[in-house]
Amino acid sequence: MNLIILLVVGGLIGWVASMLVGGSGGILMNVVVGIVGALLAGFLLNPLIGGGNIMSGDLSLSAIAVSLLGSVILLVVLNLFRRRSI
Repeated sequence: MNLIILLVVGGLIGWVASMLVGGSGGILMNVVVGIVGALLAGFLLNPLIGGGNIMSGDLSLSAIAVSLLGSVILLVVLNLFRRRSI
């Protein structure tokens, strides 16, 4: 059940992040960016700013905000690499 929740929340976070950054990707890309962004935020941003971690099953507002921030940062970095290769 946690995997289903993680996929749904990761997809929503990835979708919101892509709306904020302006990237275009499919549903699968949104889920991957949301989950990887949440994972990176859990390891890198959580020790710095605190808050919950979605990867550990915490669905608090602070955990969602930290995961969204991680997803936005990941999308910005991905867009920089994509634009550089063109």
